[in-house]
Order: sequence, then structure tokens, then C-alpha cells
Amino acid sequence: MILTGKALPRRTFLRGMGTAVALPFLDAMSPALASTKTSKGPVRMAFVYVPNGIDMRYWNPDYEGPLAALPRILKPLEPFRQDITLLSNLTHNNGRALLDGAGDHGRCCGSYLTGLQPKKSFTDIKAGISCDQIVANQAGKQTRFPSLEAGLEDARQAGDCDSGYSCAYTNNLAWRSETQPLPPILNPRAMFERLFGADAHLTPEAREQRNRLRRTILDFVSEDTRRLQASLGPTDKRKLDEYLSSIREIERQIEKAEKDNARIDPGMDKPYGVPADFAEHFKLMTDMITVAFRTDMTRIVTFLVTREGTSRSYREIGIADGHHPLTHHRNDPVMMEKVAQINSYHVKQFAAWVEKLKSIQEGDSTLLDNSMIVYGAGLSDGNRHTHDDLPTLIAGRAGGAIKPGRRIVYRRETPMSNLFLTMMDTMGVRVEHFGDSTGRLEGLDLS
Repeated sequence: MILTGKALPRRTFLRGMGTAVALPFLDAMSPALASTKTSKGPVRMAFVYVPNGIDMRYWNPDYEGPLAALPRILKPLEPFRQDITLLSNLTHNNGRALLDGAGDHGRCCGSYLTGLQPKKSFTDIKAGISCDQIVANQAGKQTRFPSLEAGLEDARQAGDCDSGYSCAYTNNLAWRSETQPLPPILNPRAMFERLFGADAHLTPEAREQRNRLRRTILDFVSEDTRRLQASLGPTDKRKLDEYLSSIREIERQIEKAEKDNARIDPGMDKPYGVPADFAEHFKLMTDMITVAFRTDMTRIVTFLVTREGTSRSYREIGIADGHHPLTHHRNDPVMMEKVAQINSYHVKQFAAWVEKLKSIQEGDSTLLDNSMIVYGAGLSDGNRHTHDDLPTLIAGRAGGAIKPGRRIVYRRETPMSNLFLTMMDTMGVRVEHFGDSTGRLEGLDLS
């Protein structure tokens, strides 16, 4: 990096010893706008998908309009009522089956971002390009990574995937085409190295030797960092320090996870560098997504919060039963209560990420303000496998395109694909039709 008296380019990197670290949005990148306090970052789009449906008794408020007290499952988002929008009665009709069967989990996940339908039977699923990839093919050209795909679990860990055809759909949200899914990155180490430098070409032995000898990537760019800091104002120096501290904290957490995993009973087959604790894993992945958004490495993310149909247990909150079997509760109040606890636990982790995004300033707005993050599921009632009134909320204002703090109740059977058309418009990608869409979703756009 060569510093001059001019404004910093939007995509400036710290460099050293073959390593490059992208910078967050600084006032020095847009000094004229910064002086009038009207600068803001680009709009980001993300989809956070949770499996097995949600107990809708504790999701939908008993009112519409401005958000007041939130239902039990959404309680962790109470401090951010004015930053979220609840959408009701959105439906994926094409996720439904002509016949009933175990393919429901594959269909609901496979159709979630594609809007497409099964073929002639429930075992013959048809996906297609997902809405995130339509945006990535156009707007993604402006960033280093057109999109990022992240996740927390795969079929090999869960050991309960229905069958070969279904695994492809239960394990993937993003689809480049009908036959080409984009598998999520599950290992925090793999995500970190993709963002800050890959070492896939090294043998396991060479990688281990490198890990013993290597310094933190921030040490490699220390000289460039010192030169940059000398040229920045107090606000930008604080932003840069916070950003670099967040990278160092991620490095520390990954190193700790690897050391912890080395002490796990060898009988447990854990991916290298993946924390055993769900909340820690969730935080690590969202911390890195935040860095990717903040530095404009990407503006498009899909995040699979454990695979669809997962039977993962949550012993950290006292639930040893598998998630999927619990959702088939047949109205057993004990099982239903455990499902509600798992749903609440997921939202709690999401709320912590919302808080982090809201704390990061971008000119006169925040990273959350400049984002639209969909949180939801491809099923509503996991017991009956229903595909109508899907649990759906959006966090953020999409740079001013969304007015949050409301619950909007649409006409029953309104296609979820209508939401995706509207979001694509907001990202500057105009598509006339998508999936089973019938038009744009009214009530979101301030214009």
C-alpha cells in the first residue's frame, strides 16, 4: 500500500510477506461525505436458515403493525425491535409434495432460495439457481468474493441424512444451477483461510509445521499498518484498531478451538478446528461474516444453521434429544417445550450477531442499517411439515429501502419468491420473474 495525500481507495489492503488484509469502511475513503456525515456503506444481503421448522405459537405476535412486546422465541431480539421486520403468511407452495414422505426436508431447503418445485414425485427434487446467486452473478463482480456460503453442520456429523438425493438438498442453500450446489464452509479455520489466505496446497505435515512456526497474519502487515495509522484521524484510528482487534480475537478463538479439540475423546470424529459448542461455532462464523461485510469482501451470504432434518442435540442447554425427532412431537407438551427452547437458543445467537452489526458505524449509519438479513425456516410446523406462513424476519434497513419495527401480515399463500424479487431489486438486480413469484412484495420499500 502506498499512502498519498488523496482519499484512500474503498478497497485498500494492508500487505506484507505475501499476506493481504482488507480494511473496513473508513472516513478517509470518502472525506467529502464524511465531513457532512452522510456517508454509508453498500447494501449487504444474507440468509440465515434454521432447520426443522419453528414452534409458531411463540413466533407470531397477536397483532400487526408497530412491534411491541415480542413472543417468547423472539424475546432475545427485544432490544432490536426497531431494527427488525416480521413478515407473515409467506409460503413456499413448491416445497410441498405431491405425496407425503421423508423428502419434505429436502424439498423445503432445496426450494427455499430457488423457489422451484419437485418434479413428478417427492423423491425427484428439482432445484435451480438460487436468488443469492442471481445477485452474485451481477452485483458480486464488485467484490473479491461474489458470495460466501457458511454453515455449522453436515450430514457426516449428524449421521441421519435421509438418502443420497436428499443430502444434496438438506445440506445446501445456494445453487449455481439445477445440478450445482455451492456447499457451505463448515470449518472456521477453512473460512478464515479463505478470507485471509488459503493453504490448501500444503500437505497436513507441512501445514502443521507452518502452524508451529507462523506468526499471526497481523504481524506480517505490521509495517504497513503503522504507516497507515500515521495518516489517519482519531476516528479512523479507533475504527482500524477495533477491526484489527476483531481479527486477532478470531485467530485466538480458532487456536483455542483447535487446542480444545485435541483433548476430545478420539472416539468423537470432530472436524479440525470446529468448536464443540454450538454458540461458540455460531459466533466464530458470524464474526468472520461480519469482517467480510465490513471490508466489502462480499455483500452476499448464505448461512445454514445446521442442516435441514438434523438430529443434533443441544446438551449445552440441557437437551440430549435430537432436534428432528423432537419436532415430531405429536403434541406431547414435554417435547414441544424442548423444541421451543431450541428455537429460542437459535434466536439468541442471532440476536448477538445483530447486536454486533448494530455496533459498527459506517458514516452516519451502521453495518446493520446497511444490511438486510433474512432469518427463517423452510417449514413452519415441523410436526406436520407445513410450508405456509413460514417464520420470516428481516434484520436491518437495507440502506434505507426497508422501514423496520413492524409486523406485516400478507394475504395467505403469498409466495416467498415475491420477497426475493423485492430483495434483488434492492441489490440493483432486476428480474421479472423468480420461482413461483406473482409480483413484488408490497410494504417494504420506502420509495
